[in-house]
Amino acid sequence: MFVGGSGTDNHPAPRVLEIGFGVGVNVRATLAATAASGAPLHYLAYEFDPATAATLREVATGGDAERHPAWEALLNVWDGAEGRLTTQAGGAALEVRFEDVTAADLPAAWATALYLDGFSPTRNPEVWTPEFAARLAAALAPGGVLTTYSAAGHVRRALQAAGLEVERRPGAPGKRECLRAVRPA
Repeated sequence: MFVGGSGTDNHPAPRVLEIGFGVGVNVRATLAATAASGAPLHYLAYEFDPATAATLREVATGGDAERHPAWEALLNVWDGAEGRLTTQAGGAALEVRFEDVTAADLPAAWATALYLDGFSPTRNPEVWTPEFAARLAAALAPGGVLTTYSAAGHVRRALQAAGLEVERRPGAPGKRECLRAVRPA
């Protein structure tokens, strides 16, 4: 949903900002897509409560993404990393910042794709406010695309108020709709 919905799989040089790294599902999918296209990838993720490297390895079984050299390099420095970690391998530069994204300095007009994967608005309301939506919109490069599983009306309105062009799209299995928002070029 995030990779294809944002156009990352077709972008010549994607710069991805992820809100909610979790267990690395989105970064693995993005690594696989960009490796297939040969595009260089810059990936910045925020995670407040990181899982262990053992957990990341356990959930990444099967498929090609866990064999990507950048994923392996990330896992090799994951445990014990404080504040942030960076790694570069196989045409991908990855950075994960272990901090509260609502208080973080986000890069201005940088992201060609933004994956907003911060649980639901009821479980994690601070990343779904109009103020935070405006900060996310400012982090998008002109033409950049924000994707999220949420289709809540207040989320859609917050993204529109932040100046993004928002559309509802079919959701992933088990989810009727999701949102895709574009920063005008």
